Amino acid sequence: MTKAVTLIASAGYLPNRVVNNDELSQIMETSDEWIQTHTGIKERHYALDENTSDMATKVALQLLKRANLDAKQIDLIIISTISPDAITPSTAAIVQGNIGARNAFAYDLSAACAGFIFALSTAEKFLRSKLYKRAMVISAETNSKMMDFKDRTSTVFFGDGAAGVIIEATDDISKEIFLAEKLCTIGDADVIHSGRIKPLSKIAASNYPQIDAFYQDGRAVFEFVTTVVLQHIKDFLVENKLQPQDLDFIVTHQANLRLIEKLAENLEIPLDRFAIDIPTVGNTSSAGIPLALNHKLESGATPKRVLLCGFGSGLAYGSILLDLSCI
Repeated sequence: MTKAVTLIASAGYLPNRVVNNDELSQIMETSDEWIQTHTGIKERHYALDENTSDMATKVALQLLKRANLDAKQIDLIIISTISPDAITPSTAAIVQGNIGARNAFAYDLSAACAGFIFALSTAEKFLRSKLYKRAMVISAETNSKMMDFKDRTSTVFFGDGAAGVIIEATDDISKEIFLAEKLCTIGDADVIHSGRIKPLSKIAASNYPQIDAFYQDGRAVFEFVTTVVLQHIKDFLVENKLQPQDLDFIVTHQANLRLIEKLAENLEIPLDRFAIDIPTVGNTSSAGIPLALNHKLESGATPKRVLLCGFGSGLAYGSILLDLSCI
């Protein structure tokens, strides 16, 4: 077995088009004051004429440049997304072709806003097998294309973006970044859903596939995060003989600034110990954690203990504890 898995690059990408709250208030019944009060979000980025694979490809090329690698040196590409270019082929396969990573196998992973956590965990296991050396893990979301712009309760939260990392197997145990993890699922198809496709009710020439827009029960999501996810974090830390105050910083899913504030309050941790991007990028689903993590690392941070915690539709949630002091 490989002795250690380390991080060798991180990168992020946001589309150029910035959409502020005032612009949204022109097309739906809302206001800047309402959005900021309820979500803490001021603006978000929309990928106009740009799809999920386009953003993911830009992140992949950044990652290769930062790691000083050729695409042929990548063995595995996992794209976490709930807004793929298509059901098939996978967005990861498109990215693999775009960057010329001909030695890599590639596939998508769908775990909604917990997607980066699940994808990173999966890639780490492949590298532990000693069959593969390097994995590219990217979360990319074009949430805007899945929204109902008459639904202010959901649409105002979401933005588009992509971010990811390259992790590498190594025999140098001093380079190990993975300390612990716990992944969970509570099967519930109604609290959050997107892209539902109904089965046929009859055989007819008029049949044509259709999908529904994104939907979330905001109150149920808030209850889920402030009860189940909060307890999950507390239990996870206890299992690893840690107190919340032992963490150098926390990167949660960037769902809603008010939710992050609530987590900070209940964990009794200063809010400035949380990586927070949401006021200027909105909820970017699975891309939120790697975007916030990348911004933190670009600032020069080399923290000893970092908690990544994702939660979303499924209901899927999970945490990974990292030591990033060695990168």
